[in-house]
Parts: sequence; C-alpha cells; structure tokens
Amino acid sequence: QVQLVESGGGLVQAGGSLRLSCAASGRTFNLYNMGWFRQPPGKEREFVAAINWSVGRTWYAESVQGRFTISRDIAKNTVYLQMNSLKPEDTGVYYCAIQPSRTGQYEYWGQGTQVTVSS
Repeated sequence: QVQLVESGGGLVQAGGSLRLSCAASGRTFNLYNMGWFRQPPGKEREFVAAINWSVGRTWYAESVQGRFTISRDIAKNTVYLQMNSLKPEDTGVYYCAIQPSRTGQYEYWGQGTQVTVSS
C-alpha cells in the first residue's frame, strides 16, 4: 500500500504564500512523476504542476506559471509546492499524486489539503 500525506494547507490573504508538502511511503513503488492537482469549490479537479522524479524536469498549468514552484527531495520521497502571490481563485483542495510509469495514469493519491485564499 502506497501512502501519500499532504500538509501545509491553510487560510492566507491574497498576495500571500504557502508551502505544501507531500510525503510518499509504503511498499516499494515506481515513481516516474509526482504531481499536484487541485479541486476548486464546485469544479472539477485540475492539474497544477508536476515533476519528473529522476531528472527533475517540471511543468505547470498556465494559471500558476511564474507563481508556483514544484520541487522534490529524493531522499525523503517528498514533493513540495511553493505557492506565492496567491489569488482567491487558487482556493481549493490540493492533492498530490504519483504517476508510476511514463505511459500510465496517476494512480496513487493523497487525501488532500485545503487551501483558502481570502480577498
């Protein structure tokens, strides 16, 4: 069983910053990419950012490009999401996930952490 535990969510004013963490543990698993997704209130879950675990290549949703930074700590099996210049539209439940292989889907998901940005 693979477990992903997110932390770092909370309430922040617009323009503020938060740093999310997601630690992976459990049985031996393949880890090709790790990603962050979010689900705004009343909307579908959407992609935020991802990082290739071996080479560290990153990519972002256009809505967060230049404000959010994804990084990883290989030794700790942990991925981070530094969120700066937060906007009310960044509000939602943030999930981390593992994509075990290049051609597969994101299979393992955390329980989510709430981020609320007040105007």
